[in-house]
This record gives sequence, C-alpha cells and structure tokens, in this order.
Amino acid sequence: MAEPTVTDAPAADAPAGEFVSFPDSPFQLYQPYPPAGDQPAAIAQLVDGVRDGLSYQTLLGVTGSGKTFTMANVIARLGRPAIVFAPNKTLAAQLYSEFREFFPKNAVEYFVSYYDYYQPEAYVPQRDLFIEKDSSINEHIEQMRLSATKSILERRDVVVVATVSAIYGIGKPEDYTQMRFIVRVGDRLGQRDAIAQLVRMQYTRGETDFARGTFRVRGDQIDVFPAEHSELAVRIELFDDEVESLALFDPLTGRIRQKVPRFVVYPSSHYVTPREQVLRAIDGIKAELRERLAELVAAGKLVEAQRLEQRTRFDLEMLQEVGHCKGIENYTRHLSGAKPGEPPPTLVDYLPADAIMFLDESHVLIGQLGGMYNGDRARKQTLVNYGFRLPSALDNRPLKFEEFERKMRQAIFVSATPADYEREHSGQVVEQVVRPTGLVDPEIEVRPASTQVDDVLQEIRERVERHERVLITTLTKRMAEQLTDYLADNGVEVRYLHSDIDTVERVEIIRDLRLGTFDVLVGINLLREGLDIPEVSLVAILDADKEGFLRAERSLIQTIGRAARNVHGKAILYADQMTESMRRAIDETERRRAKQIAYNAAHGIVPQGIRKQVRDLIDGVVSDRAAKDDLQRAQAAAEVEALSEKDLGKRIKLLERQMLEHAKNLEFEKAARIRDQLALLREQAFGGPGHDANVVPLVAGGKP
Repeated sequence: MAEPTVTDAPAADAPAGEFVSFPDSPFQLYQPYPPAGDQPAAIAQLVDGVRDGLSYQTLLGVTGSGKTFTMANVIARLGRPAIVFAPNKTLAAQLYSEFREFFPKNAVEYFVSYYDYYQPEAYVPQRDLFIEKDSSINEHIEQMRLSATKSILERRDVVVVATVSAIYGIGKPEDYTQMRFIVRVGDRLGQRDAIAQLVRMQYTRGETDFARGTFRVRGDQIDVFPAEHSELAVRIELFDDEVESLALFDPLTGRIRQKVPRFVVYPSSHYVTPREQVLRAIDGIKAELRERLAELVAAGKLVEAQRLEQRTRFDLEMLQEVGHCKGIENYTRHLSGAKPGEPPPTLVDYLPADAIMFLDESHVLIGQLGGMYNGDRARKQTLVNYGFRLPSALDNRPLKFEEFERKMRQAIFVSATPADYEREHSGQVVEQVVRPTGLVDPEIEVRPASTQVDDVLQEIRERVERHERVLITTLTKRMAEQLTDYLADNGVEVRYLHSDIDTVERVEIIRDLRLGTFDVLVGINLLREGLDIPEVSLVAILDADKEGFLRAERSLIQTIGRAARNVHGKAILYADQMTESMRRAIDETERRRAKQIAYNAAHGIVPQGIRKQVRDLIDGVVSDRAAKDDLQRAQAAAEVEALSEKDLGKRIKLLERQMLEHAKNLEFEKAARIRDQLALLREQAFGGPGHDANVVPLVAGGKP
C-alpha cells in the first residue's frame, strides 16, 4: 500500500491533526489522529480486497471503534467516488457531518428524501375515498440533492451520503446532462436564447424575489440563481449577442465574489426533459390511454374509464403547453423512453462504474432496500385498477432488491451485527472490535420490569447530577409520550423522538441533547444504529423481555452500544424473565468487553471518553428554523394585540378545550403543541409567564 503524504497542517483553531494525501487520489484526508487499534489492519484489508476485485466485503465494527474514520481512509486511499447509504435521515445527517470533517477540501454531499411531510396519492375502495397527493418540500434538502448530482457528474473527489431515497426513480442522467446550460466567455449567445433555455430548465423569471431556481433580466445582464447552490449566483454580461463576462456574486448583497471563464447551470429539477422528448412522450401517453380505455369499457368499467380519460387529458394539455404537470413522475416511463417493467433511473445510475458503495448498518439497510417495492406497488395497483392512473404509473417506483443488486458497484457492508445476507455474500469479513480510545462496552444490569419507571427516574437523577445524558427506549409511541410527560412532571428535562418528527427537528433534538438543553431522550427504534452521542452514560431498555424485532438480539446489542462511547457507560435491561435474545446479547457484549480489557492491559491504555465538538449536522437548518420561530412569535404577538379582551378570552377557552380533547384521545403530541400555544398566548396577553399559577384565564364574557 502506498504511503500517505502530509500536505499541510490544519487551521490554527482546529484540533491537532494533519491533512494527508495518497498517490493517484484526488482526496485530501484530514486526520485528527492516526489510525489505531484495529483500524490500520481493517483499512489495509478492505483496500486490498477492493483492489483484488472482491464484489462484497463486510466490516464488522463495534460501536465507538471508528468505523466512519476507517471508511474515510478507505475512500481516500482508493481515490474513487463513493456513496455511503444510511438507514435513516438522522444517521445520514451524522455521517454527512463526520465526512465533512474528514474531507473539508473535497465534495461531501447529502441525498435524502426532500419531503418534510409526504402523503402519497391513494384510493381506498371500501370507502370510495380518494386521497390527493400532499407534501411539504424542504428547499434546503432539495438544493443539496441537486448539488449531489452535479458533483457526481463533474468531480472525482466526491462522497455522497444517502438514504433509501437513492433507489427511487429520478430523471435519466443523459436527459439531465443534455439540459445543462454551459456558458463561456466569448460564446455567441442571444438574450432570448438564454431566457428560453432557462425556462426549458424550469427556472422562473422573478424581478423582485430572487431565490433559488429563478433568474432576472436587466438590460444585457442576466442574473441566474442556480438551483443546486445555496449562497451563490452567476451574472451573465452580454454585449451584442456575445458573452462579455461571467461573475459569481452574493445574491443577498450583490457583491461580486470572482470572475470565471466558464459556468454550468444545471436544471432546477431531476425531472427536466428535452422538448422533443416530451412531445414523443405525449404521443406514447395518448396511445396507452386509448388502449386502456378500450380495456375498461370492454370490462364494463365505465366510471373508471371516464375518470381516467378526464384526468389524463388534463395532464396531457399541461405537458403540451408548459412541459410539466402535477404528478409528472407517473409518466416517467414515457418521458425516459423505457420499456414496460424496466427499472427506473435512480441516483445509482449517475455514479461512475468504479464508484465504491458503503452500506452502513447493513443489517437494517438490506431489509429496507428489499421492502420498498412491495408497499409502493400495492398502492399504485389500486389506483390503476380504479381508473386514477394509467398502467405505466406502476413503473414510477423504487428499485426491486434484485435490480439494486445488479446496479451495485463494489460494496462494503458496515455493521456491528452483520445479518445472514452479508455473511453469505462477502468475500471477506474484517473485524474491528478494539477501540483506539480504550473504551469498554458498557456494563449490563438486568432489573425487574415491574418497577422500571420509578427505578429509571432515580437513575436519571444520578446522571443529571454528573452532567451526563440518558437514552430510554420504549416499545410504542404512546408509551414514549406518556413516559415523557411523567418524567417532565417530575422535574426532568426530557424530549422524545419518533418517526412523526420531521428530519430537521430530529437533527436539532440530538444536537440539543449533546449541548445539555435537556438531559433525557425517549425513543422507540430511532435510538439504535449509529447514533453518536458521547455524553450518554446510561441506556435504559424498558420491557427488554418482550420478544420481537425491537427486542431481538441485534436490536439489543445496537441499543446497548449507544452507551459505549462514555467512560461511565452502563445499560439497564428491565425484564421479569431472561429471554434467549437477551442472553445472546449479554454474552456477545461480555465477549467484546473481555477483548477490549485484554487489549488495554497489554498496551497500557487507560480508557478515555470521546470528546466531539457539537456542531450543526446540516448547514442552514438551525438558522432557518430559528428565523421561522422568530417570525411565528412576531405574528402571534401581532395577532394578540389585534384581539379585544373578549375575543382573547374566547381564543384561550377554545384552545383549552382542544388541548383537553386531544389529551382525552391520547394524542399527547397535539395536546403538547396547544399547551405551548396557550403558554405563549397568556404570556403575551398578561405580560407574565404562561404557567404562572396567579394568572387566571379569562372566560368568554371577558371577566376573570
């Protein structure tokens, strides 16, 4: 293996470390510390395995052994583009943050679902209920997705962190690149031609609101805010149908950053398609519509036929006039020219053939990749059967697992608990069970489940006194919410985390836990794989003896591992009986403890806690949310000032009734939101804190 070269030192305010580069590699790896423990051997074995042509390998790395650092070293030494899959958005955000630290001079990108909220189109025949597609798109994440595809197409030094969103269909790479707008100084370019090209790329003209995906025209000057950039726009200066100059500038201040000889503007959507291809697609859709209508009429399904014709004709008119329509993804097969049943183009198709794939927490991820197709198919088949969509809509889908396997590049599975698939397919299994920090797997205690809530409350108080954090896992959302309320009533600073909480808020919750904004985090299945919170010294697993997926051997080992990054790490399993899953998880944890203790004794290592700087996992999200919160508070204050005393009393009484109704229906999350609104309303109305016992709410008549 070629020796690394130290290129330069980090900035003065950075922690001790150095930048290293490798022969024939475009990456510059920032190493805050040299590889240690099992890392050097693991890195060498994985790199040799890739170079020897192994299709699949497995890195069996325990929690806290530095698997991400090992992955970064493998990427840097091989010098190939890489994609790292994560099983959920929270872990993806954490990996993205870590890879940016390791590769600050290279392109580290983030590709996850851009929906904060997504209600897919669906039909329930039993109730004759059609549900329209409804969604809320996070613009910041959309920009990061576009930035990821641009980097893949333009650079070799790119690392993309992605979730299973990467196996869902997007536009063909050929169409996406064909629609690029390449501008060079000295090119012949008419103003009308430039505007027409930007419109074809789904950019909108806006003279006042200059935002991402828009452009504005001022004389011979065209300003474009590229969809894949968040803080950079390009100014095209024309003179007599010739590009006189190109400049990058700050869209907020207008200050010129630098002059450039060439710039590439990418489409504002992955679904952008050349005009001639749209026209061909329209002909294909019309032909399919005629065929499908004949089938429905022959089967006596006249209502379905009328519904389908009406909906499809409207979409065809929109495609003809503006080149786009609502639900255009349902016509992906026609737009891409694919044959029925062919796998859709996905982000994986954008990757070069020699890219490296890492499947982090593969024991979960493999199951996710295999399960996406069936649920999507069942929903869309109902839509097709009842005339809401053409049969070609079935080809707008995620990849089947066997299709994903065919598209896979050389892959490395990463997990502390590899499943059967990884072990059966891997050319080699590389173990990384010794931690460079000397940290030992947490001690495990089994305590009775009958007194688990009171017992965990006492344990929390001990940890809070030492300024340490606690994770608690429950089996249901309802229990998580009830336990959170109980702990809060007993003076504990606590939050809960589950799938109903959107991407950005999850990231902020974990960040606030590390900062000490609160001390206890309650969750269900999100407090397992890969969650890196060194401040956590106690993991409490409630109802550990309830056999099932959440209390299986792998799940228990993963959850116990969340306390393995703290010197005082401890895990408490609350159970009234010892299950086989518990016994195997405890035995495996004890085996790893013994190996680490022996390594520490042999090398004279004293375990050291991990100290990681707390920083925002995704750029921009915290500031964006803070700005929105400030705006909402200002709007709420303005509304309160506008209300009369009588109306204010009515508003408070109405909110109180809604809060009690939600609590009665066990909808604690909704009740908590209204409680917070009430507190804010009372504070603004009476000039004091909303929870002040001396404040008596007004009744409808305006009297206390």
